[in-house]
Amino acid sequence: MYGVPAPATCRNHSPETATGRILAGGARAAVATLAALLLGGGCTRQQAPHEGLVRLSDDEVKNLDPQKISDLTSLRVAEDQFEGLMRHRGDGKAEPGLAVAMRCSGDGLSCRFTLRPGLRFSDGVPITATIFAQGFARLRDPATLAPNAKLFDGIADITADDPATVTVTLRRPLPWLADLLAQPALAALPMHRIAAAGDRWTSDRPLVTSGAYRLTGWRLGDRLTLARNPAWHDRPAPTATIIWQPAEDKLAALRRFRGQEADTVSDIPPARLAWARAHLRGAVRIAPYAGTYYLAFNTRKPPFDDVRVRRALSIAIDRNWIATQLMGGGEAGALGLVPPVLGGRDADLFAGHDRPARIRRLLAAAGYGPAHPLVFDVRFNSGGDHRRIAVALAAMWQPYAVEARLLNSEAALHFAALRLGDFQLARSGWIADVPAPENFLSVHLSKAGAVNYSGFADPIYDRLVAQALDTVDPAARTRLLEEAEQRLLRAAPILPIYHYVSRSLVAPDVRGWQDNPMNIHPSRLLYRMPR
Repeated sequence: MYGVPAPATCRNHSPETATGRILAGGARAAVATLAALLLGGGCTRQQAPHEGLVRLSDDEVKNLDPQKISDLTSLRVAEDQFEGLMRHRGDGKAEPGLAVAMRCSGDGLSCRFTLRPGLRFSDGVPITATIFAQGFARLRDPATLAPNAKLFDGIADITADDPATVTVTLRRPLPWLADLLAQPALAALPMHRIAAAGDRWTSDRPLVTSGAYRLTGWRLGDRLTLARNPAWHDRPAPTATIIWQPAEDKLAALRRFRGQEADTVSDIPPARLAWARAHLRGAVRIAPYAGTYYLAFNTRKPPFDDVRVRRALSIAIDRNWIATQLMGGGEAGALGLVPPVLGGRDADLFAGHDRPARIRRLLAAAGYGPAHPLVFDVRFNSGGDHRRIAVALAAMWQPYAVEARLLNSEAALHFAALRLGDFQLARSGWIADVPAPENFLSVHLSKAGAVNYSGFADPIYDRLVAQALDTVDPAARTRLLEEAEQRLLRAAPILPIYHYVSRSLVAPDVRGWQDNPMNIHPSRLLYRMPR
């Protein structure tokens, strides 16, 4: 084993047996699915109260307020502490959370949820339907500065009919409504503390929460400690204490895991994957992941306001070499944006013979060549394999009189520059918020705001995505989304490189972990087997 051993007692059925599916095509299928989900509850295990698990994340938690976060580390920690009408299971799909029953209109545009009886926050204050209405109003308030607010544009309103009944009204059909309602931003937040303390409510220790755990301590750069929420509605989480620790240095994280200082690690350096498989038997977990690694062109200004330049650089990339040789962790070279695990089809729009000649023709037509080299900066953030990828790209472009200068910065500065449009070509990417192709495509709408790093704006693309979102028929919806993606790829505001896989380390005696495309592994389901 690679974690710190401690005795444990499992008293109830396995969390892996939770039932229900959420992703369905069309509003009626989604409604039927949600109804089926709400017939059953979650399941957990119990063990000795002194048991704990140490989990290493890629980065430090950015904020404890679920409505003010967008990074994965903060979202995972938020999900451990805050629960909504729905929540995520171990397989990444949605299941009932604080809701126990639901009734929807015939068109699926209005759903009423009945709350479980006796719900309370960790400080004992009752959780009523009003909490969800107030939380949604706060999410939509521009003053909240919620980075993920646009993710919830399909919801017209959330209202309280009475203390135990929540009505969710939709603007359009949402086949993935269950997943959306499981997002931490729509969880039950302690509005009484927010009203009293404003943004300082996250300074409470213990933090007032609605989920399986509550934060009891946080030492920035060191650890964040979660303990069981004594007022949680479900059976106590099987592990009493969860410690989240930042580990941006993947090699250091690997050493800590090998030294039995951690029970789960969120990523493995690709260069050390073979070693890990040989020396950490039973601990390496590789699975397809709903995400795509790409670079964003700044289409607002030269040289990348010219589609010929963007296409030339895209054609010159050997994606399969980067995925299989440079990365080598199971990644697949990406020609498209939507990952195959979500139904994406990687078609080479620029296929053809004599690629080198075609690249030179495109660059020459745009005014670039040996007499006038194309020179630009490639921005990337520290950590991960971003530098290695940037170096490889620069080498692939060099034969075409292209000089790509490498510009590295810390992650916060990097993404601040992207939001401000202060870059030429920059490392980016997208990991699904919900398991739906439109989640990837909506990022590139002209109205998407700062998250549309490239500044891509195309009325026809916008219309295709909008039509798809308003379409109930699953097949017609898929066709429109595929057409929109093809239009985006022909315009080439982004440079797809590869589709992600999750590469995790999980101590062999830790149970409750299920590989899934969303890479969601709630702490409330994890426990260590007794020795």
